[in-house]
Amino acid sequence: MPSHIRTVSKIHRIACIPGDGIGVDITNAAEQVLQKLSSTVGGFEFDFNTFDWSSSNYLSRGWYMPPDGLDQLKKHDAIYFGAVGWPDVPDHISLWGLILPIRKALNQYVNVRPTRILPGTTSPLSSCAANPSSLDWLIIRENSEGEYSGQGGTSHEHSPHAIATEVSIFTQVGIERIMRFAFEAARLRPRKKLTMVTKSNAQRHGMVLWDKVFYQVAKEYPDIEIDKMLVDAMTVRMVLNPQSLDTIVATNLHADILSDLAAALSGSIGIAPSSNLDPTRGNPSMFEPIHGSAPDIAGKGIANPVGAFWSAAEMVRWLGEEEAADGLMKAVENVTAAGVKTKDLGGEKNTKEVTDAVCAEIEKLFGDSK
Repeated sequence: MPSHIRTVSKIHRIACIPGDGIGVDITNAAEQVLQKLSSTVGGFEFDFNTFDWSSSNYLSRGWYMPPDGLDQLKKHDAIYFGAVGWPDVPDHISLWGLILPIRKALNQYVNVRPTRILPGTTSPLSSCAANPSSLDWLIIRENSEGEYSGQGGTSHEHSPHAIATEVSIFTQVGIERIMRFAFEAARLRPRKKLTMVTKSNAQRHGMVLWDKVFYQVAKEYPDIEIDKMLVDAMTVRMVLNPQSLDTIVATNLHADILSDLAAALSGSIGIAPSSNLDPTRGNPSMFEPIHGSAPDIAGKGIANPVGAFWSAAEMVRWLGEEEAADGLMKAVENVTAAGVKTKDLGGEKNTKEVTDAVCAEIEKLFGDSK
């Protein structure tokens, strides 16, 4: 190709919502790494558009998203989310004011949370310390209904006789689509094994339907090995027999809890990613590390950015840049393997030092291939 002819890069439009606390720190780190990735790999670019929908702004103006906020997000190819939550705002207000409406309105009914032990990191489980590959899970979380449906209400709330109801919603359509996604995900993994988590022994309506639909859908996937676990027993199995698990499907609440346990067992909640997906691709999907806003360390420059980078890699993969996504994860793994880690992983580096190290690794991996 003549030197004066430039290839046209594909532009991926990314809506960035840093949010609160370390969400700002890790979003800045992720943007730096993604810009380095696109400039080094070539062939695509990122156009970041930042939305300052933070709790501090909520306190000053009374809202997180403006009335047309969802319409603004729909103009983008993907959403990168940092974290939301601050001590001055009750958690149910910050959650329902920002991230949950995005998930629901944009049809992000699948939440995917991969978990494995990265090179150079250590699991608190002795069995995994000896054999890190024994913990390699993919948790599929139903992300649109179940226990987080937002149905119910409170009456007599200012009296000694207050009554509150929280109604879990389980629909045939909602369960079937998450189960089918989970079976397809299991089919793409070498072990082709899917564990369904339930509590149908005690929750005799919604969770019984959950179980029923699982077994109905399973008939379409005879190549997938299946089993069923009550959620309480599942916590024991994750700790004592991690190698017995592979792909896991669970309800909104159960998967939320189990994925935090999974992150801790893999070394730190600071490394765990998540993807909120609209599998129809009719709306932008959203990518975020699962850790919170951590007000105690916000702004100190010591937050672990690995979960942010892993989430960014999942976003890059969703956007169709497979080679770049693999390269980003390889760069992260090379950095952790070299001992360049934050304190939660037993290291002494800060956010910037880890970020710079990952950028340097991207240069090493892709710099000579351009």
